[in-house]
Amino acid sequence: MRALGLAVLLWAAGPAAAQAPETSARPVARSDAAAACACPSRSLRPVVRPSALVAPARAVMRVKPLRPRARPADLPRRAPGTRAASAVGAICGDPALRGERLGPVPGRKPGCGIDRAVRLRSVAGVHLSRPAVVDCVTARALGNWVETGLRPAVDRIDGQAAALDVAAHYACRTRNGQSGAKVSEHGKGRAIDIAGIRLRDGREITVEDHWQRGRRGRALRRMHKAACGPFGTVLGPEADRWHRDHFHFDTARYRGGAYCR
Repeated sequence: MRALGLAVLLWAAGPAAAQAPETSARPVARSDAAAACACPSRSLRPVVRPSALVAPARAVMRVKPLRPRARPADLPRRAPGTRAASAVGAICGDPALRGERLGPVPGRKPGCGIDRAVRLRSVAGVHLSRPAVVDCVTARALGNWVETGLRPAVDRIDGQAAALDVAAHYACRTRNGQSGAKVSEHGKGRAIDIAGIRLRDGREITVEDHWQRGRRGRALRRMHKAACGPFGTVLGPEADRWHRDHFHFDTARYRGGAYCR
C-alpha cells in the first residue's frame, strides 16, 4: 500500500515540476536608462532669489533708528522765557496777535464802549510799550501795517523793530478832547496812537524828533503812507496841531476811501 501511495504522489507532481520557471522570481535590476528616466529632470534645491527682491530688505536696514534727539544744551536757559511767552495767547484768530480777550467793555458816555474787546500786547513779535485795548478789526489792521509798512521801512535803515511806543488806545472821550465834539474812535476801541518805534539795536525813531530829519524821517514817512489802506484814518504831524508828535490810526471807513493826512 505504501508503494501504491508513493507512486500516486510521483504521478501528481510530475506535471507541476515540468512547469516550474527556469529562473528565480527575484526582482530584476533596473537598467541605467530606466534609472535615468526615473530621476526628476531638475534638482529640488531652493532657487536663488533675484537681486530685486533683496533690495527692499536692504533699504529697510538702512533706515535710521528712531532714537530720541539729544536735548539742546541751552534748553534749561530757554525754558523760562518759553513758558512766559506761552502765557499770552493768540487773539482775534491770528497767531501773530498776542494778548487776552476781554469781552464787552461798557462806556461811561453814550457812544463809547467795545462789544468784543481785546488787550493787545504784541504784533508779529513787535511788543507794545503798553497793552492796547482795541477791537479785533483794529488789532488786525495794526498787524497788517507792521508787516507791510513798519518792517520794510526800518529795513531801509538797517534796523529791526522791537517795540511800538503806544501814546493812546481806548479812552471814552470826544475827538481831540474837545467839548461838544463827536465821540472819538478811541472811545469805540477802533483807534491807536503810535509815538515812535524802538529798534533792537537800541535806536529810537520818534514822530516828534525825526519826522523831517534824515533817514529816520524818511522811514517815518514810508510808515505813514503804508498805513493808509489798512486803516481808514491816518493822521500825522502835517494833519493838525494835535498830531505833531504821533501817528493816529483808526479803522473808521468813509465812502470816498481812506482819509490820510
